[in-house]
Order: sequence, then C-alpha cells, then structure tokens
Amino acid sequence: MTEDVRIERDALGTLEVPAAVLWGIQTERARRNFPISGLRPLPGFVDAVVRLKRAAALAHQALGTLDDERAGAIVRAADEVLAGQHRDQFVVDPYQAGAGTSHHMNVNEVLANRANELLGAPRGAYAPVHPNDHVNQGQSTNDVIPTAIRLAVLTAFPAFDASAAALEQALAGRGRAFDDVIKAGRTHLQDAMPIRLGQEFAAYAGTVSRSRQRLARALDDLRDLGIGGTAVGTGVNTEPGYAARVVQQLRADTGLALREGADRVQLMQSMGDVAAFHAMLRVFAADLSKIASDLRLLASGPRTGLDEIRLPAVQPGSSIMPGKVNPSIPEMVNQVCLQVIGNDATVSAAAEQGELELNVMMPVIAHNVLFSLTILGNAVRVLAERCVAGIEANREQAAYWVERSAALATALAPVIGYARAAELAKRSVAEGVLIRDLVAREQVLPPADLDRLLDLERLTRADEE
Repeated sequence: MTEDVRIERDALGTLEVPAAVLWGIQTERARRNFPISGLRPLPGFVDAVVRLKRAAALAHQALGTLDDERAGAIVRAADEVLAGQHRDQFVVDPYQAGAGTSHHMNVNEVLANRANELLGAPRGAYAPVHPNDHVNQGQSTNDVIPTAIRLAVLTAFPAFDASAAALEQALAGRGRAFDDVIKAGRTHLQDAMPIRLGQEFAAYAGTVSRSRQRLARALDDLRDLGIGGTAVGTGVNTEPGYAARVVQQLRADTGLALREGADRVQLMQSMGDVAAFHAMLRVFAADLSKIASDLRLLASGPRTGLDEIRLPAVQPGSSIMPGKVNPSIPEMVNQVCLQVIGNDATVSAAAEQGELELNVMMPVIAHNVLFSLTILGNAVRVLAERCVAGIEANREQAAYWVERSAALATALAPVIGYARAAELAKRSVAEGVLIRDLVAREQVLPPADLDRLLDLERLTRADEE
C-alpha cells in the first residue's frame, strides 16, 4: 500500500512529502539528500532553535511586525515542542548541507505546519503561517545557527557542571577519608617518595576544580549572541530594536545571563568562542582520563598489581575467567574521554574552515560540541556515583609497598650523601631487604636518627615543616 503523500512546491519544483508529517518540502529534500549517519539532531540543538523562533515571534509581535494571531500560533507550536511533543519530526542528519540551513528549515516547517493546524489550516498549506515569511521573519540561517549553538551550550552547561561538581566533592571526600593512609609515591611508574593516599585524591579533586573554572571562563564568551545579524551580520531585513528584544525574551525564558552581541559580523565570521569552549572540554577530558587510568592502576591486581585501592564491583569482568572483576567504570570514562578528544579535533578543524562572512561547517561543530557535553557529563556523573563514592583503601597493601620502596633512600641523602644513599638503594633491591633494615644492619646511622629520617608520616608533610 502506497504511503499517503501531499505535493509541495519550492524554488526547485514539486516533491511528494508524506502526508502525515509536520515537516515540509525543504526538509524532505534534505532527508533524501543526506542519508549519512542515521543520527537525528541532538535534542538540545532542536530546543535552542525552537526557543529562538519563539523569542523572535514575540519580538516581532511586540514591534508590530507580526500580527497577534500568527505570533500566538507560532509560540503555541514552539511550546509544544519544548514540552516534548513532535520530537520525531526533526529528521535531518547532522551531516548535511553547510551552515545548517537544512536543520533550520526543518524547524521552520514543523513550527509553521503546527501553527497552521492550531489555526484550523491543513499541513502543507503554509497559510496563514509561512515557514519563511513568518517563522523565519527577520532571520537567516547565518545568525540563527551560531546563536543556537551558543544557546544550546549555555543551556546544557549547568547540568554538566553539577555532575563535575559532584565528582569533585566525591574525590575530595575520598581524600579526607584516606588522609591517614601512607603509600609509596611513584614517578615514571618507579618507586618515589611516600605520599598519602588522601593527598592523591585531594589533588584529583583539585584538578576537576581547575577544569570547572577554565570551562566557566570560556563559557562566558558564549553569552554574546549574534541574533539579528541575518545574512552577513549587518542586520538586513530586521527592525530597529528586534535583536535586543529577542535577547531580552531569551533571558526571560531561560534565566541565562545573555548579552546582545556588540559586533554581529564578527560573531558570524568566527566560531572561535565555541572552539575555545570545546578546547577546555578537551583539557577536562585529558585530565579526567588520566584520573581514570590512575584509578585502574591503583586498583590493579588483586594479586599481581598494586592493589592499593578497591573499586566497587559493578559487573563480572570476564566471560571465561571466573571471579574476575574489571575496573569497568574507569574503562568507560577513558573511552568517553578519547571520544571527546577526537571531537575536539573535528571542532577545531571545522572552526578553521570558515570563509569570509560565514563558517559553513557549523552543523558538525554543533553536533560535536553538544555530543561532548552530553557524554562527558554522563560519564562524570557515573564515575562519581558508581565508582569514586565507593572506593575503599587497602591500607595493608599500601603499608606493604611503601616500606619496600627503594626511594626511601632519598630521605637519607642529606645526612649520608647522594652516592652512599644510591648504593644502599641498589643493595636493597638486589638483596630484597628493606632500606630501613639494611641501614640498621650496616649501622649507617644511629637508630634514633634512622627512625627520624624514615618517619613516613613526616615525609609526606615536608612542605608543612
């Protein structure tokens, strides 16, 4: 049975569009042209464009350039989408024609068709509400899409930052819990001076904190919105005061601290602010991956590794080796971080690809930035809740390793000299004897001096003396 269709017309001619859908001919052309990834636009990006359309309709209504009936219908249609309705109507693959015109027209057509339905007109009639003349009034893909990217990132960031804050707190909590656990430090994966397990975890918390601060600084530049620039940033076909009203409406709708861009030409030409924000996501991902790898290393074993911490067991680790439990959550985090680092390569290359008045690679920038925020935020939340919060210290194993560290000879060097300390370190390893026992056996130092120099607690607090 043939699917019911309606015939629509655009500048290229006519095309059959499925009768039941809210999208129109331009969306249908894009749907057929770009069967690339099977992906749909990310919800946050859809929401951002819809919010812009809603704010624009209200701005035009206030300025008297859009009548109450049309403006009201567009706003009602937008509110339905923002409430979760019609989500299956946004169908254009993220890998599409440049600048995002295809996705933009998908939104324009869905809102126009739904607005007309609310006013009693059929889908596909585009009267009394037209996707270009009314939903897109005073707008261009060229100012809508870069503004929507900024708005989507700003909207998504609080949830991301809340997850990062929870991870910071969880790490800091483990730092406090483990502050009395003295363990071997390691540099180059070789024995180094003692450190407290709590110091390691407190430092992880500090790393997350610094990343959050870097992200917040980069985020601030995204508050400058270029809406109202239309085709090339000069504001052609807009009314005086339109841009200010749109930004004011978006502030009221979102609660975000948004600013009207002072140089809309610059905001259209450059995707540098977005690339800079994602670069800070990449830095966060690099730091986070290092922390996840450290957790895996510290938990390695349980018999043939370091085994200084125990991670919560969340699932069996092997289909063949009974009883094996892997560090599943940190492994997931590593993979997410690698994806974000790869996404950043795409974002930075795409930001460079802009020519003259526009960057046509915005669709892939939008997808990767929002995808990174989503997966990294989820990974951070899961790491905090399902791993870090339940980590336990293996105090006995930590004590075992720290006493066997050849690096303890370092504490003797100021008294017996570097060469003698190095000789003792080598003999300790060769003979399989503790530094402490070797020094006592050789009577290198009086017992009281030896106990003072190899006071492990003191060695972890040298900067406090």
